[in-house]
Amino acid sequence: MNPAIETHELRKVFGTKPAVNGLTLRVEQGEVFGFLGPNGAGKTTSIKMLLGLTAPTSGHAWLLGQPLGNRAALARIGFLPEHFRFQDWLTAAEFLELHGQLYGMPAPELKNRIDQLLERVGLAEFRRAALRTFSKGMLQRIGLAQALLNHPLLVCLDEPTSGLDPVGRRLVRDMIHELRQEGTSVFLNSHLLSEIEVTCDRVAFIRHGEVVRLLDLAALPAGQITVTIRANGITPQALQALSQWCSQPRMEAETLILTLPSEAALPDITRSLVANGVDVYSLTPQRMSLEDIFIETVGKDGGL
Repeated sequence: MNPAIETHELRKVFGTKPAVNGLTLRVEQGEVFGFLGPNGAGKTTSIKMLLGLTAPTSGHAWLLGQPLGNRAALARIGFLPEHFRFQDWLTAAEFLELHGQLYGMPAPELKNRIDQLLERVGLAEFRRAALRTFSKGMLQRIGLAQALLNHPLLVCLDEPTSGLDPVGRRLVRDMIHELRQEGTSVFLNSHLLSEIEVTCDRVAFIRHGEVVRLLDLAALPAGQITVTIRANGITPQALQALSQWCSQPRMEAETLILTLPSEAALPDITRSLVANGVDVYSLTPQRMSLEDIFIETVGKDGGL
């Protein structure tokens, strides 16, 4: 099967400044893929290139096995932009009908699909209300319905939970799970890392328009942990002895912080510290969250 998305050294330069610099990644069909990075990392520009909204400066990319701009492939893609500008004089049903007509959907199929999606996003009772009367969260919901109107094989969602309350975020999460079960690929950009962590199969971290790390989220439960050790008398020799388990131990006052692949080495680390004259008062392991990994990967300042 062709991947849903494949890019090779995709670049976009505005003037002399690269917004996307050598983006190479692969998203499989039926996969929920998170696209993560700080503000200004090139996430939205990357999505715009994939969807033909801006032309790449160089590089190559394919959607659903077809080169960028292929009309048949684009007809099987749904998109919810972060900053949408909908025709607010239309009602919810008219808005979806317009987009369905642009897709060339037959009228009976389109009517059934509109009814189904309005019900699914909790807007059935507002089908005749003008979009200008909608709250930001309601607009986000109708935008999600629009992105799913054409039974897409690939859905690109740019900050889909922006402006949603917890109920709305749960609805988006459930719909993404349903799309995965149907074999639909989802390419998801979001700053809500807790949502990404429970939704995505894999994530890519990008910085300065380049992928700096790929992560399989299924490996997180058995993956890296942070260990906070409260101790006294930590010497350079004691830190050096820890290098066999952790390449970059950090000291914060009398607290030692280690990043480890698992808990297996904790007894040996404790014995090493004691053997080097360190008084160990407490040792607290904690599985790294996606937020911890994000900060470790791109830095607190986003690498800017």
